[in-house]
Amino acid sequence: MEFFEKLASLATKVRLQGAAIQTEEATKNAFVMPFISTVLGYDVFDPQEVTPEFVCDVGTKKGEKIDYAIMKEGEVQILIECKKIGEPLHINHASQLFRYFHVTSARISVLTNGQVYKFFTDLDAPNKMDEKPFLELDLLDIDEYSIPELTKLTKGAFDVESIISAAGELKYVSQIKKVVAAQFIKPDDDFVKVFATRVYDGVITQKVREQFNELTRKALGQFLNDQINDRLKSAMSGVVQPVLAPVTTAAEAANSAEEDESEEKLLTTVEELEGYHIVRALVRSVVDAKRIVQRDTQSYFGILLDDNNRKPICRLHFNRSQKYIGLFDEAKVETRHPISSVDDIYNHAEQLQKTVGFYA
Repeated sequence: MEFFEKLASLATKVRLQGAAIQTEEATKNAFVMPFISTVLGYDVFDPQEVTPEFVCDVGTKKGEKIDYAIMKEGEVQILIECKKIGEPLHINHASQLFRYFHVTSARISVLTNGQVYKFFTDLDAPNKMDEKPFLELDLLDIDEYSIPELTKLTKGAFDVESIISAAGELKYVSQIKKVVAAQFIKPDDDFVKVFATRVYDGVITQKVREQFNELTRKALGQFLNDQINDRLKSAMSGVVQPVLAPVTTAAEAANSAEEDESEEKLLTTVEELEGYHIVRALVRSVVDAKRIVQRDTQSYFGILLDDNNRKPICRLHFNRSQKYIGLFDEAKVETRHPISSVDDIYNHAEQLQKTVGFYA
Protein backbone atom coordinates (compact mmCIF):
# COMPACT_ATOMS: atom_id res chain seq x y z
CA MET A 1 0.00 0.00 0.00
CA GLU A 2 2.77 2.45 0.94
CA PHE A 3 4.58 1.71 -2.32
CA PHE A 4 1.36 2.36 -4.29
CA GLU A 5 0.94 5.70 -2.54
CA LYS A 6 4.48 6.78 -3.33
CA LEU A 7 3.98 5.95 -7.01
CA ALA A 8 0.60 7.68 -7.10
CA SER A 9 2.01 10.76 -5.39
CA LEU A 10 4.81 11.06 -7.93
CA ALA A 11 2.30 10.46 -10.75
CA THR A 12 0.25 13.39 -9.47
CA LYS A 13 3.35 15.58 -9.44
CA VAL A 14 4.16 14.61 -13.04
CA ARG A 15 0.59 15.35 -14.09
CA LEU A 16 0.57 18.76 -12.39
CA GLN A 17 4.09 19.95 -13.23
CA GLY A 18 5.02 18.09 -16.41
CA ALA A 19 3.95 20.84 -18.79
CA ALA A 20 6.14 23.39 -17.00
CA ILE A 21 9.35 21.34 -17.34
CA GLN A 22 11.44 22.50 -20.29
CA THR A 23 14.86 20.88 -19.86
CA GLU A 24 16.46 17.52 -19.14
CA GLU A 25 18.07 18.87 -15.97
CA ALA A 26 14.71 20.08 -14.66
CA THR A 27 13.23 16.67 -15.47
CA LYS A 28 15.91 14.96 -13.41
CA ASN A 29 15.45 17.28 -10.44
CA ALA A 30 11.65 17.26 -10.46
CA PHE A 31 10.86 13.65 -11.31
CA VAL A 32 13.80 11.26 -11.70
CA MET A 33 15.55 11.99 -8.40
CA PRO A 34 12.26 11.65 -6.45
CA PHE A 35 11.68 8.35 -8.25
CA ILE A 36 15.12 7.07 -7.21
CA SER A 37 14.80 8.30 -3.63
CA THR A 38 11.10 8.16 -2.73
CA VAL A 39 9.93 5.22 -4.82
CA LEU A 40 13.04 3.04 -5.03
CA GLY A 41 14.39 4.13 -1.65
CA TYR A 42 18.00 5.00 -2.49
CA ASP A 43 19.85 7.93 -0.91
CA VAL A 44 20.48 10.37 -3.77
CA PHE A 45 22.75 12.44 -1.51
CA ASP A 46 25.13 9.57 -0.81
CA PRO A 47 27.55 9.28 -3.77
CA GLN A 48 28.50 5.77 -2.64
CA GLU A 49 24.87 4.77 -3.18
CA VAL A 50 23.75 7.00 -6.06
CA THR A 51 26.48 8.48 -8.25
CA PRO A 52 25.31 11.27 -10.58
CA GLU A 53 27.24 11.96 -13.80
CA PHE A 54 28.91 8.56 -13.56
CA VAL A 55 32.04 8.39 -15.74
CA CYS A 56 33.28 5.19 -17.35
CA ASP A 57 35.70 5.46 -20.26
CA VAL A 58 34.89 3.02 -23.06
CA GLY A 59 37.57 2.43 -25.72
CA THR A 60 38.19 5.70 -27.52
CA LYS A 61 35.17 7.27 -25.82
CA LYS A 62 36.65 9.28 -22.98
CA GLY A 63 34.84 11.33 -20.38
CA GLU A 64 31.30 10.30 -21.34
CA LYS A 65 28.85 10.34 -18.46
CA ILE A 66 25.76 8.39 -17.57
CA ASP A 67 23.18 10.36 -15.58
CA TYR A 68 22.97 8.07 -12.53
CA ALA A 69 24.60 4.87 -11.32
CA ILE A 70 23.06 3.09 -8.34
CA MET A 71 25.78 1.35 -6.37
CA LYS A 72 26.04 -1.46 -3.83
CA GLU A 73 29.30 -2.23 -2.04
CA GLY A 74 31.25 -0.35 -4.69
CA GLU A 75 29.68 -2.22 -7.60
CA VAL A 76 27.33 -0.68 -10.15
CA GLN A 77 23.89 -2.29 -9.94
CA ILE A 78 21.64 -0.01 -12.04
CA LEU A 79 22.45 2.53 -14.75
CA ILE A 80 19.96 5.33 -15.49
CA GLU A 81 19.94 7.55 -18.58
CA CYS A 82 17.52 10.51 -18.63
CA LYS A 83 15.81 12.53 -21.33
CA LYS A 84 13.54 15.56 -21.09
CA ILE A 85 9.94 14.83 -20.19
CA GLY A 86 7.84 14.41 -23.31
CA GLU A 87 10.71 13.15 -25.44
CA PRO A 88 10.10 9.74 -27.03
CA LEU A 89 12.30 6.98 -25.64
CA HIS A 90 13.69 5.29 -28.75
CA ILE A 91 16.39 2.67 -28.49
CA ASN A 92 18.78 4.98 -30.37
CA HIS A 93 18.59 7.30 -27.33
CA ALA A 94 20.29 4.59 -25.29
CA SER A 95 23.71 4.40 -26.99
CA GLN A 96 25.57 5.30 -23.78
CA LEU A 97 23.57 2.72 -21.84
CA PHE A 98 24.62 0.06 -24.35
CA ARG A 99 28.30 0.97 -24.02
CA TYR A 100 28.33 1.32 -20.24
CA PHE A 101 26.28 -1.82 -19.67
CA HIS A 102 28.96 -3.86 -21.43
CA VAL A 103 31.89 -2.63 -19.30
CA THR A 104 30.31 -2.31 -15.83
CA SER A 105 28.89 -4.85 -13.42
CA ALA A 106 25.36 -3.50 -13.93
CA ARG A 107 22.67 -6.02 -14.88
CA ILE A 108 19.85 -3.46 -14.98
CA SER A 109 19.64 -0.24 -17.01
CA VAL A 110 16.88 2.33 -17.20
CA LEU A 111 15.94 4.80 -19.92
CA THR A 112 13.49 7.46 -18.74
CA ASN A 113 11.97 10.85 -19.48
CA GLY A 114 10.61 11.23 -15.94
CA GLN A 115 7.17 9.94 -16.87
CA VAL A 116 7.99 6.70 -18.71
CA TYR A 117 10.61 4.29 -17.40
CA LYS A 118 11.99 1.46 -19.55
CA PHE A 119 13.98 -1.24 -17.76
CA PHE A 120 16.52 -3.39 -19.64
CA THR A 121 18.75 -6.36 -18.85
CA ASP A 122 20.84 -8.90 -20.81
CA LEU A 123 18.48 -11.76 -21.61
CA ASP A 124 19.46 -12.14 -25.28
CA ALA A 125 23.26 -12.19 -24.81
CA PRO A 126 25.41 -12.05 -21.64
CA ASN A 127 26.71 -8.57 -20.73
CA LYS A 128 24.97 -7.02 -23.74
CA MET A 129 21.95 -4.87 -23.08
CA ASP A 130 18.78 -6.07 -24.81
CA GLU A 131 17.18 -3.80 -27.37
CA LYS A 132 13.73 -4.33 -25.87
CA PRO A 133 12.84 -3.58 -22.23
CA PHE A 134 11.62 -6.30 -19.90
CA LEU A 135 9.49 -3.80 -17.97
CA GLU A 136 7.87 -0.47 -18.78
CA LEU A 137 6.29 1.95 -16.34
CA ASP A 138 4.22 4.97 -17.37
CA LEU A 139 3.41 7.05 -14.29
CA LEU A 140 0.32 8.45 -16.01
CA ASP A 141 -0.95 5.00 -16.96
CA ILE A 142 0.31 2.60 -14.32
CA ASP A 143 -0.04 -1.08 -15.13
CA GLU A 144 -0.84 -2.78 -11.83
CA TYR A 145 0.80 -6.01 -13.04
CA SER A 146 4.17 -4.21 -13.07
CA ILE A 147 4.04 -3.17 -9.41
CA PRO A 148 5.29 -6.44 -7.81
CA GLU A 149 8.25 -6.54 -10.21
CA LEU A 150 9.06 -2.88 -9.66
CA THR A 151 9.27 -3.43 -5.90
CA LYS A 152 12.12 -5.90 -6.53
CA LEU A 153 14.23 -2.95 -7.68
CA THR A 154 13.84 -1.06 -4.41
CA LYS A 155 16.76 -0.77 -2.03
CA GLY A 156 15.19 -2.92 0.68
CA ALA A 157 14.22 -5.76 -1.66
CA PHE A 158 16.87 -5.56 -4.39
CA ASP A 159 17.72 -9.05 -5.60
CA VAL A 160 19.28 -9.04 -9.04
CA GLU A 161 18.91 -12.81 -9.55
CA SER A 162 15.19 -12.67 -8.76
CA ILE A 163 14.79 -9.73 -11.12
CA ILE A 164 16.63 -11.44 -13.97
CA SER A 165 14.75 -14.72 -13.51
CA ALA A 166 11.42 -12.90 -13.85
CA ALA A 167 12.59 -10.54 -16.61
CA GLY A 168 12.22 -13.06 -19.44
CA GLU A 169 8.57 -13.74 -18.72
CA LEU A 170 7.86 -10.03 -18.18
CA LYS A 171 9.53 -9.07 -21.44
CA TYR A 172 7.71 -11.55 -23.63
CA VAL A 173 4.33 -11.25 -21.91
CA SER A 174 4.55 -7.48 -22.42
CA GLN A 175 5.38 -7.88 -26.10
CA ILE A 176 2.60 -10.43 -26.62
CA LYS A 177 0.10 -8.06 -25.01
CA LYS A 178 1.15 -5.34 -27.46
CA VAL A 179 0.76 -7.72 -30.40
CA VAL A 180 -2.69 -8.81 -29.22
CA ALA A 181 -3.73 -5.18 -28.67
CA ALA A 182 -2.66 -4.34 -32.23
CA GLN A 183 -4.71 -7.25 -33.59
CA PHE A 184 -7.81 -5.97 -31.83
CA ILE A 185 -7.41 -2.66 -33.64
CA LYS A 186 -6.28 -3.90 -37.06
CA PRO A 187 -5.84 -7.67 -37.44
CA ASP A 188 -3.17 -8.63 -39.97
CA ASP A 189 -3.59 -11.23 -42.72
CA ASP A 190 -1.87 -14.10 -40.91
CA PHE A 191 -3.98 -13.53 -37.80
CA VAL A 192 -7.21 -13.42 -39.83
CA LYS A 193 -6.23 -16.56 -41.72
CA VAL A 194 -5.97 -18.55 -38.47
CA PHE A 195 -9.66 -17.94 -37.75
CA ALA A 196 -10.93 -18.02 -41.32
CA THR A 197 -9.48 -21.48 -41.98
CA ARG A 198 -11.17 -22.84 -38.86
CA VAL A 199 -14.68 -21.57 -39.57
CA TYR A 200 -14.82 -21.30 -43.38
CA ASP A 201 -14.89 -24.46 -45.49
CA GLY A 202 -14.20 -22.89 -48.88
CA VAL A 203 -11.05 -21.60 -50.56
CA ILE A 204 -9.57 -18.52 -48.83
CA THR A 205 -9.57 -16.08 -51.76
CA GLN A 206 -8.64 -12.40 -51.54
CA LYS A 207 -12.34 -11.50 -51.33
CA VAL A 208 -12.90 -13.99 -48.48
CA ARG A 209 -9.79 -12.70 -46.71
CA GLU A 210 -11.07 -9.12 -46.89
CA GLN A 211 -14.47 -10.22 -45.61
CA PHE A 212 -12.96 -12.12 -42.69
CA ASN A 213 -10.67 -9.23 -41.85
CA GLU A 214 -13.70 -7.16 -40.83
CA LEU A 215 -15.49 -10.14 -39.27
CA THR A 216 -12.45 -10.97 -37.15
CA ARG A 217 -12.12 -7.39 -35.95
CA LYS A 218 -15.80 -7.33 -34.94
CA ALA A 219 -15.57 -10.72 -33.23
CA LEU A 220 -12.54 -9.62 -31.22
CA GLY A 221 -14.30 -6.45 -30.13
CA GLN A 222 -17.44 -8.33 -29.10
CA PHE A 223 -15.39 -10.94 -27.24
CA LEU A 224 -13.58 -8.23 -25.28
CA ASN A 225 -16.86 -6.51 -24.44
CA ASP A 226 -18.36 -9.81 -23.30
CA GLN A 227 -15.41 -10.43 -20.98
CA ILE A 228 -15.68 -6.95 -19.49
CA ASN A 229 -19.43 -7.26 -19.01
CA ASP A 230 -19.05 -10.60 -17.27
CA ARG A 231 -16.55 -9.10 -14.83
CA LEU A 232 -18.78 -6.12 -14.11
CA LYS A 233 -22.12 -7.89 -13.67
CA SER A 234 -21.67 -8.46 -9.97
CA ALA A 235 -20.72 -4.84 -9.39
CA MET A 236 -23.37 -3.30 -11.61
CA SER A 237 -26.20 -5.83 -11.15
CA GLY A 238 -27.41 -4.66 -14.53
CA VAL A 239 -28.62 -1.32 -13.11
CA VAL A 240 -26.99 2.08 -13.51
CA GLN A 241 -26.59 3.82 -10.18
CA PRO A 242 -28.66 7.01 -9.68
CA VAL A 243 -26.80 10.27 -9.98
CA LEU A 244 -27.92 11.60 -6.61
CA ALA A 245 -26.82 9.73 -3.49
CA PRO A 246 -27.89 11.79 -0.45
CA VAL A 247 -26.23 11.44 2.92
CA THR A 248 -28.83 13.03 5.11
CA THR A 249 -27.08 12.88 8.45
CA ALA A 250 -23.53 12.61 9.69
CA ALA A 251 -24.54 9.61 11.84
CA GLU A 252 -25.83 7.74 8.79
CA ALA A 253 -22.63 8.49 6.93
CA ALA A 254 -20.53 7.21 9.83
CA ASN A 255 -22.65 4.06 10.22
CA SER A 256 -22.51 3.38 6.50
CA ALA A 257 -18.74 3.71 6.46
CA GLU A 258 -18.36 1.43 9.48
CA GLU A 259 -20.56 -1.22 7.85
CA ASP A 260 -18.61 -1.01 4.61
CA GLU A 261 -15.30 -1.26 6.44
CA SER A 262 -16.45 -4.39 8.22
CA GLU A 263 -16.48 -6.17 4.86
CA GLU A 264 -13.42 -8.19 3.97
CA LYS A 265 -11.26 -8.27 0.88
CA LEU A 266 -10.94 -4.55 0.19
CA LEU A 267 -8.82 -3.89 -2.89
CA THR A 268 -7.43 -0.39 -3.21
CA THR A 269 -6.35 0.25 -6.78
CA VAL A 270 -3.54 2.44 -8.09
CA GLU A 271 -6.18 4.53 -9.87
CA GLU A 272 -7.98 5.24 -6.58
CA LEU A 273 -4.71 6.23 -4.92
CA GLU A 274 -3.87 8.50 -7.84
CA GLY A 275 -7.27 10.15 -7.45
CA TYR A 276 -6.60 10.60 -3.73
CA HIS A 277 -3.32 12.40 -4.40
CA ILE A 278 -4.93 14.61 -7.02
CA VAL A 279 -7.57 15.68 -4.46
CA ARG A 280 -4.84 16.35 -1.88
CA ALA A 281 -2.98 18.52 -4.37
CA LEU A 282 -6.14 20.45 -5.28
CA VAL A 283 -7.24 21.30 -1.73
CA ARG A 284 -3.86 21.93 -0.12
CA SER A 285 -4.35 25.64 -0.82
CA VAL A 286 -7.24 25.54 1.67
CA VAL A 287 -5.95 23.13 4.36
CA ASP A 288 -2.73 21.34 5.24
CA ALA A 289 -2.40 18.29 2.98
CA LYS A 290 -1.56 16.15 6.04
CA ARG A 291 -5.18 16.53 7.17
CA ILE A 292 -6.49 14.83 4.02
CA VAL A 293 -7.00 11.10 4.65
CA GLN A 294 -8.18 8.25 2.44
CA ARG A 295 -10.45 5.43 3.62
CA ASP A 296 -11.39 2.60 1.30
CA THR A 297 -14.64 0.62 1.56
CA GLN A 298 -16.36 -2.05 -0.51
CA SER A 299 -18.73 0.51 -2.04
CA TYR A 300 -16.46 3.49 -2.67
CA PHE A 301 -13.08 5.08 -1.96
CA GLY A 302 -13.63 7.89 0.54
CA ILE A 303 -11.51 10.99 1.07
CA LEU A 304 -12.00 12.73 4.42
CA LEU A 305 -10.75 15.74 6.36
CA ASP A 306 -9.05 14.90 9.67
CA ASP A 307 -9.90 11.20 9.23
CA ASN A 308 -13.43 12.13 10.29
CA ASN A 309 -16.50 10.48 8.68
CA ARG A 310 -18.44 13.66 9.43
CA LYS A 311 -16.11 15.64 7.17
CA PRO A 312 -16.37 13.91 3.79
CA ILE A 313 -14.57 15.74 0.98
CA CYS A 314 -15.50 13.39 -1.85
CA ARG A 315 -15.97 9.76 -2.80
CA LEU A 316 -14.48 7.95 -5.77
CA HIS A 317 -16.82 5.35 -7.26
CA PHE A 318 -14.37 3.50 -9.51
CA ASN A 319 -15.59 -0.10 -9.10
CA ARG A 320 -17.90 0.06 -12.11
CA SER A 321 -17.68 0.64 -15.87
CA GLN A 322 -18.81 4.28 -15.53
CA LYS A 323 -16.63 6.07 -12.99
CA TYR A 324 -18.10 8.77 -10.72
CA ILE A 325 -16.74 11.32 -8.29
CA GLY A 326 -19.18 12.04 -5.45
CA LEU A 327 -19.07 15.69 -4.31
CA PHE A 328 -20.66 17.05 -1.13
CA ASP A 329 -22.58 20.27 -0.50
CA GLU A 330 -22.89 22.12 2.81
CA ALA A 331 -25.68 19.76 3.95
CA LYS A 332 -23.40 16.76 3.25
CA VAL A 333 -25.57 15.63 0.33
CA GLU A 334 -23.50 13.71 -2.19
CA THR A 335 -23.98 14.25 -5.91
CA ARG A 336 -22.25 11.86 -8.26
CA HIS A 337 -20.65 13.30 -11.37
CA PRO A 338 -19.61 10.91 -14.16
CA ILE A 339 -15.95 11.08 -15.16
CA SER A 340 -14.12 9.27 -17.94
CA SER A 341 -10.69 9.24 -16.30
CA VAL A 342 -8.84 10.30 -13.16
CA ASP A 343 -7.79 13.48 -14.97
CA ASP A 344 -11.41 14.71 -14.88
CA ILE A 345 -11.08 15.26 -11.11
CA TYR A 346 -9.23 18.47 -11.96
CA ASN A 347 -12.47 19.83 -13.45
CA HIS A 348 -14.01 19.78 -9.95
CA ALA A 349 -11.22 21.65 -8.14
CA GLU A 350 -13.41 24.60 -7.17
CA GLN A 351 -16.13 22.45 -5.59
CA LEU A 352 -13.59 20.32 -3.72
CA GLN A 353 -11.97 23.42 -2.25
CA LYS A 354 -15.39 24.80 -1.35
CA THR A 355 -16.34 21.56 0.42
CA VAL A 356 -13.18 21.61 2.53
CA GLY A 357 -13.97 25.21 3.39
CA PHE A 358 -17.25 24.09 5.01
CA TYR A 359 -15.25 22.23 7.69
CA ALA A 360 -12.39 24.70 8.17
